[in-house]
Amino acid sequence: MCPSINMKRTASVEDLNTSFGGEAFNDNNTNTIIPTSLPVTTSSSNEQYPIKEDTTDRRTKNTLFCLVGGLSVATVGLLVSTIVLIGMYNDSSSTNVQPAPPSATKDTIVIESSSSTTIDFFESKATSNFFSNPSDNVCSGAKLALENKLCADLDVPSPQAGANVTKGYVGNMDMGDIKPNTKPFFQSNMCAVNVHWHLGTEHYSYGQFDEFGSGPNGNAPRPEWAQRDLATTEEAKDIRGGFRCNHYDETDTKFTKPYEWKHCEGMEVGETYEVHWPHSAAGACGTVNQYQTPFYDGVFCNLPYETFELLEAQDISNAVGVHSQVFTIVNDEEFFYPDMMRGMIVDKDMGKDIHIYTGSTTGTSRDNEMCSQYAPVTWQVDRQCHMISASSFDKLCYDMKMQRSDMSDDLHAHGSRELVHDDLAANNQYYPEATGVGNRKKRNLRA
Repeated sequence: MCPSINMKRTASVEDLNTSFGGEAFNDNNTNTIIPTSLPVTTSSSNEQYPIKEDTTDRRTKNTLFCLVGGLSVATVGLLVSTIVLIGMYNDSSSTNVQPAPPSATKDTIVIESSSSTTIDFFESKATSNFFSNPSDNVCSGAKLALENKLCADLDVPSPQAGANVTKGYVGNMDMGDIKPNTKPFFQSNMCAVNVHWHLGTEHYSYGQFDEFGSGPNGNAPRPEWAQRDLATTEEAKDIRGGFRCNHYDETDTKFTKPYEWKHCEGMEVGETYEVHWPHSAAGACGTVNQYQTPFYDGVFCNLPYETFELLEAQDISNAVGVHSQVFTIVNDEEFFYPDMMRGMIVDKDMGKDIHIYTGSTTGTSRDNEMCSQYAPVTWQVDRQCHMISASSFDKLCYDMKMQRSDMSDDLHAHGSRELVHDDLAANNQYYPEATGVGNRKKRNLRA
């Protein structure tokens, strides 16, 4: 037990300080001595100090211990109090969190700051110098007009698309020495100049997108070259639909749960769409004018008609091409991909099983009697059908709205051309695997 600090005073503080060589501690007018050295009694002197040596020493030490102990307890108490206060502050902060700002609308982004700012990118586009002058789009109107022509009247071989891309298929139109471009397009200085898609598929790949596929609006039978009149919306009732994939399952909600489309038009979850990315070495590659609608403006942007007339068929096949990939839309973010704008998706099993041949432009204005003269162009078609989220397409449509060229005519599905007859399909298919069709060699190829 600690001795009382309030000891009886028998000598002045100054006297004791002088005697012990210590310091005086004053606590509420009570003088306590904290020695810095022990008292010494010499053999030549019998003088006694006012406080006995052993009692003072003991009491002084006890006093020191009590002071140190008190300070330790006070320090611990202060630390505990600080921790408690911090905890109380955090609890108070968590209960007084300001409500999150409303989620961004379909065309806005919220930037966090001391005062939240909402940016509407479409308003920004409307006032931006990049978009204010239509003449800044140097590719606008660059399309070279080549009218459709009766297939029987074509002067030179003009293979048509979309054809059968089932592995092993070979068309009947003899292409002589004309070959498709088998390189990845970027290696030929080609870039994507547009993206658009068709309801159902224009190509046919047995077991992937064929007459056995299904969707919310049914499927198209394998022709005898019959018209197809399926459509996704009332507004698109005249759109001719193509083949469907085999993924659709009406008992699985990811194929049936509606998606709230914000940017694409007339699209439907569970449907099959064939996406085309036209590429050209004459495009405005790497510039703000790269992507164009109609895609012909992008293909011919830097190709005057006088130069075009001098090109050989092989020159065109080497410099103009189309990536094609088929998707079934699902309402499931597990299948989200953020950048469908730039070209065919090449990842895992996507963009790996590729059919390469020469064909033409497509669309419902052509069939097996009326042919396209935009030929021969290289087609690189993914034979597999893949699932992609509806949000991936909606993000694509948003990106299209942000281009300098007005791409609004490509925000919906286009009709599908009927499957090209064998006699109008090229016989120069390139197969990248080991076994061949006829004398054609096959080896691996990645898009």
